[in-house]
Amino acid sequence: MVKKIWKILKDRRGSSFPLAIAAVLALLIIFCGISEYFRLQLIAAGVRDATEDAIISTVNDNYYGVYHGVREGYSGNYLPDGGGAWEAAINEGDIYSFLDLTLGTQEDGGRHVKYAGDGGGAMEFAIDSLSVSVRNAPLAPSDPQNAARFEADAVIRLEVPVRFGGMLLPSMHITIKVQAGYIEVF
Repeated sequence: MVKKIWKILKDRRGSSFPLAIAAVLALLIIFCGISEYFRLQLIAAGVRDATEDAIISTVNDNYYGVYHGVREGYSGNYLPDGGGAWEAAINEGDIYSFLDLTLGTQEDGGRHVKYAGDGGGAMEFAIDSLSVSVRNAPLAPSDPQNAARFEADAVIRLEVPVRFGGMLLPSMHITIKVQAGYIEVF
């Protein structure tokens, strides 16, 4: 088989012309598939990084209370309630607003969607189902070295339409999980 193809390629009568076109088209299709794969990876990485920045911003918004607790006894974000007890004081932040500003998304039907162009183009990606959980460090732990730290987790769902050969294929749906925490340095 290989000898036959080699013989066709060495033949000077133009019979290798269709084979050359087929090889170029095959390489073009493979290149288009690889390009689409990298486009999906790039969008997913950008959304993950923006969500990570948003959750870090949420942890930073809670810095004062956590620092106050660490300084006073290696505890989490607690403030005195005025009656001798301590009350958790956690701010979960507004992550969707941060993502809208960072990614250029806009709210559309319960989802935050990024459109190609000036907003009138096709959907580039959509995010929804954001879930944020903030875990406060324990109040005055008995073992500060091994106590749980102040952490925030975010889980978000990303949908990216897949296009190949001028057709719209089923969308890619992935769940992105990010975590940030406060670590006392001193």
